[in-house]
Amino acid sequence: MSMDKIKEAYSEDAVHAVVSFTQDNIDDSNVITTFKSPNGKTVEVTGDVDEAMHMALKAEEEELDEKTSRALLRKIDINVLPIICLLYACQFMDKTTSSYAAVMGLKDDLNMTGDMYSWCGTAFYLGYLFFEFPANRILQKFPVAKATGTFIIIWGAILCFHAIPNEYAGFIALRTLLGVFESAVTPAMVMITGQWYRTEEHFLRTSIWFACNGIGTIMGGGIGYGLAARKDSYSIIPWKVLFIVTGLMTVVIGVLFILQIPDLPTKAWFLTEREKYLVVERIRSNQQGFGNRKFKKHQFIEALTDVNTWFYFLFAIASNIPNGALTNFGSILLNSDFNYTAEQSLLMNMPCGAVEFVGCILFAYSQKFFHHRMAISFAAMVVTVIASCMLAFVKHSNKTRLAGYYLMNVYPITMICALSCFASNTAGHTKKITTNAIFLIGYCVGNLVGPQTFISKQAPAYTGGKISFVVCDVATLALIAIIYFNYWYRNKKKDEFRKKTNTETEFIENLEFADLTDLENPNFRYSL
Repeated sequence: MSMDKIKEAYSEDAVHAVVSFTQDNIDDSNVITTFKSPNGKTVEVTGDVDEAMHMALKAEEEELDEKTSRALLRKIDINVLPIICLLYACQFMDKTTSSYAAVMGLKDDLNMTGDMYSWCGTAFYLGYLFFEFPANRILQKFPVAKATGTFIIIWGAILCFHAIPNEYAGFIALRTLLGVFESAVTPAMVMITGQWYRTEEHFLRTSIWFACNGIGTIMGGGIGYGLAARKDSYSIIPWKVLFIVTGLMTVVIGVLFILQIPDLPTKAWFLTEREKYLVVERIRSNQQGFGNRKFKKHQFIEALTDVNTWFYFLFAIASNIPNGALTNFGSILLNSDFNYTAEQSLLMNMPCGAVEFVGCILFAYSQKFFHHRMAISFAAMVVTVIASCMLAFVKHSNKTRLAGYYLMNVYPITMICALSCFASNTAGHTKKITTNAIFLIGYCVGNLVGPQTFISKQAPAYTGGKISFVVCDVATLALIAIIYFNYWYRNKKKDEFRKKTNTETEFIENLEFADLTDLENPNFRYSL
């Protein structure tokens, strides 16, 4: 199409110049094209584009039919998903080891009194909170798989070191360091999911790897029970063996992660040269690519001024106060409030993992029939509110309260939905990592507060902590509805903008790989 015809197709207010991307001008720092976005701001697309751009220019020559796309998706699933699932199982098991260790004698051996144990959970998230922005910057600056694998190996080593201290202060210091080195894992998985999968595939894939937290609960409970049942068979204290075993498992996974996961899909050892181009072509509809290593100030500012960033921040706090409490006090609650023995409480906590694993994946799979994942998240949160009420307010039926305790474990689907939305609905690499970091800071704040809602003087029932579950779950439900509406409203405004200005920016070649934000790109639509 000639330049004159392209200009005729555009409103004069919408576009100032249009130039197709070529191999020559990608390396040029001059402006390639300038246009007005739906938010009214002038957007300059420069040569500082996404890492997928060079491949995208050649990928256009490749034919991608539906059969080839499905075969490629299967290949990606087989090579990428299993190691991420294993990583997430171990990650959650590592976080809950303190809960298992607590009923195996940790508190007595380290002379914990009052609320000292609560600070074991809080210290972990203090480290996580402190290092969240640096971790995201490291993941942007350095090869994502190698950086993540290094974090995993160090965190596994620190977990092993938990067996060394015989005093409270040393243990708390190690919990803080554990949080520091685990802070990179979730943002890295969001980036990797966004690189490999189409928008419509993000929710189910994120659900699969995140739901493996439930497998971690089952594995940790089983290992803890086996060690506690044979506590006289070891030369060192069983809870110390627990930390060593889980730590060594994590180190092995870190090594496997570096060997298995490529830093970019175009560097994948398990793809042919043609398949590497096809991966780029598959994700073209996402309106975003693999990432950009340059920190862009304007995207950082946009993330800070985007109201959705702060809705998600509040959502992260509200939804993770119960998570922080249950992660650290789940086994203790079963031991003290439900009157199970220490060994029984380890076993009785295992169904929580099964509910999370099966429930989250089933909810996510239902997107095949109910296409709006935000609606699915809302429905799961309704179930969680009912379950938390069963746990908090039913007084005379242990079976009902226990059912509530188990059913609460479908709430991670809301976190999964949020993470998949960062992969799908936040474009511009600097904006994505900033939004992700702010969300995870809220996640840390919620998990910091959570253990403090379980006050020692309220033992064994911990009434205040259980009521906090209900309050936080209702707040989370309201925030999901607000975010859902905001996505719908933004799509409506973008459609109105297109009709009003006759903007057809698809004429701009490879615009989807220009590292534009979701607000800048007129072609971008939010996945509900």
